[in-house]
Amino acid sequence: MSVLLVALIAAAVSFRHTHELALIHCEDPLAAALIPLAVDGTIVAASMSLLLASRHGSRGGVLPWTLLIIASLASLGDNVAVAEPSLIGQVIAAWPSFALIGAYEMLMSQIRRFAKPYDSSDDAEPGAATVQLRRRAPDRTLQQHAWRWAQGNLLPDGELPSGEAIAEAFERSARWGRLVKKAGLAGELG
Repeated sequence: MSVLLVALIAAAVSFRHTHELALIHCEDPLAAALIPLAVDGTIVAASMSLLLASRHGSRGGVLPWTLLIIASLASLGDNVAVAEPSLIGQVIAAWPSFALIGAYEMLMSQIRRFAKPYDSSDDAEPGAATVQLRRRAPDRTLQQHAWRWAQGNLLPDGELPSGEAIAEAFERSARWGRLVKKAGLAGELG
């Protein structure tokens, strides 16, 4: 949460600096408001692209890394350009951009570290990508209880209830119910 808070504060200050620089260089007010979003938005888009690539076991390619580096340098340069022309003034002005880039990359690093690699067999519908977080020692008590409930509530034809029925019985999402059923059938829930 603290990483997100730092990123939001730094983004607001960095936005103001880039906006001011655009106005100084005769951009109209609309363009001056959009340019900072384009610069910092490129950082976010490139980072998200790298996150998705890492979920698929890839390093991300040249384009997202190039865009991330160029946009980061542009953001940093924008902040320094509006600074008081002293070393201390430039360091102070550079800090929001540096903090935004650093905080956002820390957040993405945490997500990449805990993101389970994409496996389409986990999806109910082909092509529906989701981020699942690995947990070191998941508490499976509720899932085990749901699996025992499913085994005790077989359908008239002897089949297990659907994942949706399991989820409904435990007031959870349909996906949760399907995952419980899948884990139970795989012998992961005892």
